[in-house]
Amino acid sequence: MSDKLRLGMIGGGPGAFIGGVHRIAAQLDGEYELVCGAFSSDPEKSKASGMELGLSPERVYRSYHELFERERQLPEQERVQVISIVTPNHVHFEPAKLALENGFHVVLDKPMTFTLEEALALRKVVEASGKRFCLTHTYTGYPMVKEGRQVVASGQLGKIRKVYVEYPQGWLSRFEEGSDNKQASWRTDPSKSGKAGAMGDIGTHAFNLAEYVSGLTVSKLCADINTVVEGRQLDDDGAVLLKFANGASGVLMASQVAAGEENNVKVRVYGEHGGVEWQQSDENTLLVRWLDKPAEIRRTGTGYVSSYAQHNSRTPAGHPEGYLEAFANLYRNFALCVKADLAGQPTQPEWEDYPGVEDGVRGMAFIEGVIASGKSDQKWINFSIEA
Repeated sequence: MSDKLRLGMIGGGPGAFIGGVHRIAAQLDGEYELVCGAFSSDPEKSKASGMELGLSPERVYRSYHELFERERQLPEQERVQVISIVTPNHVHFEPAKLALENGFHVVLDKPMTFTLEEALALRKVVEASGKRFCLTHTYTGYPMVKEGRQVVASGQLGKIRKVYVEYPQGWLSRFEEGSDNKQASWRTDPSKSGKAGAMGDIGTHAFNLAEYVSGLTVSKLCADINTVVEGRQLDDDGAVLLKFANGASGVLMASQVAAGEENNVKVRVYGEHGGVEWQQSDENTLLVRWLDKPAEIRRTGTGYVSSYAQHNSRTPAGHPEGYLEAFANLYRNFALCVKADLAGQPTQPEWEDYPGVEDGVRGMAFIEGVIASGKSDQKWINFSIEA
């Protein structure tokens, strides 16, 4: 189980922020070797990206269709094993589907697809393929987020009653899509992003974090969705009331027009006896509050945290581990599971703790629900996913 997994990438060419993040995350623990890619819909740009990354020219492809066709013809010991897809939302479904159908494992950037219908179809493809699938909801990779989930799961907080999650950004406070800003242009374009803007881009992260840490599933939602910046085609701000299956209630806020804010995503979960709080601006700390005793400050890299937090930490306490390390935890856990499968060996629960296809389906259902609620006078929408 010591050999590196052979990784291919679709997307992530010139001007693509998230592609570089995926490559760093994949390489951080030495579990992958990038061997091929189709980095752009423009063949020349794909070729240039491949050269910059030091790949063999014959394994830098003009399209993802060519990538699958050529790679599957290679000997098993040479062909790519894992496909990382880092394209805009409207180019998620088809390459993911083809990768799975051609026998490759898939790591896909979120949100999973362009529509809920595509998400449901992709779930069926994943289930039929027998291959592993990871969706990169980054924030679940933080050690102290995993620690918070374990505190809740232990039952120490009692029945969960309240969940708050917020994701404020300010980078779209102006009409950035009117300038030469590639990220702003596609993320605010309904033909590329889908029916949601901020709620699809960062609201899905907040939603996933709320369900992950609380261990609960949302059953109903009521949304207020806003487009603040004049001329923008999609939402850039919103708030959502949540009802969970156990009766708990919650509030979700996601905004890209909170001027001056960066990416301080924050989650709080409260039960009968106490609560947990985590925020990205202090990512190595989990605050645990109790009704009848002093609050606790739990820190990454310490010996008293759960096995899940320890497994996802790399350095001793006091050495910051941030966004890139959290992202890398998803790639590493995924790699450990794939390698165990290849070796016919069992996996460990800590390895299996990465976001999968069901998270993707629920994320797309969240998008559908908040947009429907935001446009409706009825407001409360049942959160349901049809098979």
